[in-house]
Order: sequence, then structure tokens, then C-alpha cells
Amino acid sequence: MDLRVLEPKHWGSALQYFTGSKEHNIALRQIALDQGLSLSEWGFKRVKDEVEIFTPTEEEVYAKLGLQWIPPELREASGELELARQNKIPRLIELSDLKGDLQAHSNWSDGSFTIAEMAEAARARGLKYLAITDHSQGLGIARGLTPERVKEQWAEIDALNQRWRDFVVLKSIELEIRADGSLDFPDELLAQFDVVTVSTHSALKQSREKITARVIRAMQNPYVDIYLHPTARLINEREESAIDLEEVFRIAKETGTILEIDGAPERLDLDDVRVRRAREVGVQIVIDSDAHAPAGFDGLFYGVAMARRAGLTTRDVLNTLEWKELRKRLKRNRK
Repeated sequence: MDLRVLEPKHWGSALQYFTGSKEHNIALRQIALDQGLSLSEWGFKRVKDEVEIFTPTEEEVYAKLGLQWIPPELREASGELELARQNKIPRLIELSDLKGDLQAHSNWSDGSFTIAEMAEAARARGLKYLAITDHSQGLGIARGLTPERVKEQWAEIDALNQRWRDFVVLKSIELEIRADGSLDFPDELLAQFDVVTVSTHSALKQSREKITARVIRAMQNPYVDIYLHPTARLINEREESAIDLEEVFRIAKETGTILEIDGAPERLDLDDVRVRRAREVGVQIVIDSDAHAPAGFDGLFYGVAMARRAGLTTRDVLNTLEWKELRKRLKRNRK
């Protein structure tokens, strides 16, 4: 830890100096030199006479250089300075922009709390909808749901939705993609969900060709709406699969399948580099918590942080929409 104690007049330049990448700061100092200024954590100096110019805020640092203020997450020397010169830095997505969470689990599978408890916790955080995505039967270790149990769960969700006028629990499932790419449930059942998500938890050491073909087969199903935590990594526990994400992005764009930023701290999947690439391809994105308990909704904060690093705005994230609008964007409901 590097602790600095500074007078207020140095604060803006010091905060800027210690934030962002080395490459961003080198580029910023070159811009200063081009204007006859030197820039350090202490502030500006005119090169010709060493007169000091103080900037108590970061905004003043960037303004002095003729630049729009750049959010810390974008300070990577990856095009943000050019945008700042043109005053085109976008307003990045914020946690408060999210209207719903499309991945959460209850004690029907491997969650720790009832659907009602999870829904009330989501509602208390200001969300308007919550998809209950308990696992399907293919993931036996998580007490995955059979079609019969799904119908029982739907009855509970229907009853719960009578409680609120400002909140809705969505009938969903985290459907296991089997090793051959087939799915746990038939299309007739999938068509009855509000939204269907898919993921991989087994056979993750398949070759690049096999696991990619497996996932693509699932994404081509007309009732598969969202592909969750695409690399299947668990940080410091399990390496990501060998999946060809470039091909996944292409098929996702082609089929209208949405990809997820899973904000659970042990996943953070997709990461910012992959999210940025997915957006370039034209893939739709959602940010979810993967909560298994009320405290798990904190994952939305981390998911948003990842999205901000990728430069995403509200236009890039589908669950900034109200449910009635998001519903129209699901491929199952496209006309």
C-alpha cells in the first residue's frame, strides 16, 4: 500500500497520477509537454519558467489539457484519449441503471433461500424483476430440477407474483448443456419459460472443437435466450475452458443469443477484454449476479464494474430495460 498525504491543491493531479494504466499516464504527460507543461502527481509546471499550476480536481487536470474527463476504468491507452479530445467519452453504465437480474438461485436447487426471500432481497435493492434460474436435472450435484419439479416451482412463482405490482419473478432455468450439446428439456417445455439460460459445468476439458460445437448447438435452439458465464472459469480454482469465443460471438450475433457478464466474484465472466470484443461483433449483453443468497446480489456491482472497464453504456446492456421491453428483445419473442 502506498499512502500519500497531500494538500488539497495537489489532490486532482495525485489522484489522476495513481489511477489508470502506465500507458495512459505516459500519453497524458506527452500531451502536457506538447503544450509546454510538465505534469506530475504534484500538479503542472510551465516548462519555460517552472511556474506551478495546481489542479484540486481530476476534471481540472483533463480540462487543462483540453480533454474531457475520462472515467478511471477507461484509462488504458486504448482509444479513450482520442474520444476525450472530441468530447465523446460516453456515460458508462452504473449499478442504478439495472432494472433486473437474470440469474439467481433458490433452495429449489443449490441456493440457500426461498424464492420469496430472494425476490424480496432483489426488490429491496430497487430491481423490478428477477429470473429464478435454478439448475436443471443434468446437474445432479446441484439438485437440478426435473420437468415435474419445474411445474411445481411455476405454481409457487405464480402465487408469489400476486404479491407485487412493482416487481415480477420470471420463470427461468439454468439449463445444462450436455457433453454432446443436447439440452435437458424438450422444446415444448422450454417454450413455456419466460426466459431460458444455458451453461456448461461438466466435460469442461473437451477439445476446443468439441466444446465450441457443443455450445453452438445449444445457442442455435430457438428457445435458448442467454448463454451464462461463457468461459466457465472459477478464479483461482478452475481454468477457463478451451472454447472458441470468437466463434461463439459470431453465432450469438447470428442467432440473437444474449451473452452474460456474471458478476459473482469467483467468476467475473466474461472479462472486460472479451466483453469489449463481443460488443464490437454486435452481441447483446446482460449483467447478472448469479446470487445463491440475498448477499449474492452484490455481484451486480462487480458485473457493472467489469462492464464499465469494457466501456459499456446503458444501450449495451439489455437488463437496463424494463421487463416488457426486454421481453420483446428475446429471440423467442421476435416476430
